[in-house]
Amino acid sequence: MILIDPPSVPRWGRTWSHLASDTSYDELHDFALANGVPERGFDGDHYDVPAEFYDVMVAAGAVPVTSRELVSRVRSAGLRRPKPLRAD
Repeated sequence: MILIDPPSVPRWGRTWSHLASDTSYDELHDFALANGVPERGFDGDHYDVPAEFYDVMVAAGAVPVTSRELVSRVRSAGLRRPKPLRAD
């Protein structure tokens, strides 16, 4: 299933949602491609989607969930990729 969380991450002068799958990366990439989400939006285990496209993604079939639920479901499916450690 394709999941999307509410736009809540501010970056680059916009607010962003995360688009993910709790089934497979193939499902996620196919959905993104079919709905005009650029490849550069892929961030390891999800796509970053600007707030202005949230409703478009939901209309295309993405299921709205909380950010916590998105992470939990992606992790439970074994599709969560940990962020690399930062060398500060």
